[in-house]
Amino acid sequence: MKILLIVGIVILILLAILGVLYYFGNKMQKKQLEQREEINAAAQPVSMFIIDKKIMPMKDAKLPKAVMDQAPKRYQKAKIPVVKAKVGPQITTLICDESIYGDVPSHGEVKAMVSGIYLTSVKTLHKATKKKQLEEAAAVDEKGRKKKKSRSERLIERQAQYQKQLQTDIAMKKTKEEEKAARAAEKKRREREKKIID
Repeated sequence: MKILLIVGIVILILLAILGVLYYFGNKMQKKQLEQREEINAAAQPVSMFIIDKKIMPMKDAKLPKAVMDQAPKRYQKAKIPVVKAKVGPQITTLICDESIYGDVPSHGEVKAMVSGIYLTSVKTLHKATKKKQLEEAAAVDEKGRKKKKSRSERLIERQAQYQKQLQTDIAMKKTKEEEKAARAAEKKRREREKKIID
């Protein structure tokens, strides 16, 4: 009897924890989507030459002082994808979106959307750069084995896949909501026409 009571209490606690995590997860996801919409709205097209790309701690990335002052202390030690690029005559350090980090070539000219110091999307301009990028992806070591990616690179790739899946899910949800709104508007129009005819 005591065992059943203990098991029941443990199950109730686990369900409560799952409910709280689900609630806060949805809240954080909505907040992230709002921030992404704001970033995309402020993004501007820029042509740039990518010099280098790395995953490094924020404090070592040589970002502007204003950015470092605004970032919480715990994020300053976290590793982020950073791109060093030549924009016009100036060499700048940009924070790269995790979902496009794999698409950014290590060297080459690209057309990018930049919001402040945040790189949101990238398009390779030259075929030679695309070819080099594909060769890097399929690179092998001396023994003929495919080069292993670091743990952080694998995590970023996985996060990029989840981000793309989330974006497709959101797009599908919006189209369903738009279809539903269109059907409701059509139904109202028909009802109005019936009232006019009667």
